[in-house]
Amino acid sequence: MHEPNVVGDWHEYDEHAGLRVRVHRLLAAEPPRGRDDAAEGLTYFTLRVTVENRGRRHFGVHLEDGQIDVRLGPDGEGAFIDWRNSQFIEGFDVYPLRRATAVLYAAGPESSLTQVDVQIQLRVEEEWTGRRLWAGGIGLPEDSVGSGAHHGTGRDGVALQASNFLKDQRTQQDLKDQKGQTEPT
Repeated sequence: MHEPNVVGDWHEYDEHAGLRVRVHRLLAAEPPRGRDDAAEGLTYFTLRVTVENRGRRHFGVHLEDGQIDVRLGPDGEGAFIDWRNSQFIEGFDVYPLRRATAVLYAAGPESSLTQVDVQIQLRVEEEWTGRRLWAGGIGLPEDSVGSGAHHGTGRDGVALQASNFLKDQRTQQDLKDQKGQTEPT
């Protein structure tokens, strides 16, 4: 895991042909069953983890508490996870061309929500997959991460760094392509 995925990106598992996962819809939201007393003074947010099967056979998927870790801010402090309000994927068979989604409610200091790192370790057919990391932040819309347009307070986050890296790579490739077209053969 050298580079994190950006919130909204799909990650495909090589060891399970056709299976892919993503963390998405990271936004501020109050939990449906009310706030937990332990989250006093913290700001709630929600995110989704979707598992999609584009393969030819079904996969038994588990994504439960303890398989999702959420870290906040530049120091990577743990978020408060509201297990009572969250919904997990507990032993679900995801058939071809189907999806299963877990919905997680968490909370943290409002000042730390501009940098949110989510690490998951999916269990497929009783085997653990490698851990994968997604980076994003509240106030940084998913659709703007890849386009280079930035909003809100997420200007210095990991998502911005990943976006800038990808944009630089694309620019370098475009320059190489243009140079190759102007040289005589």
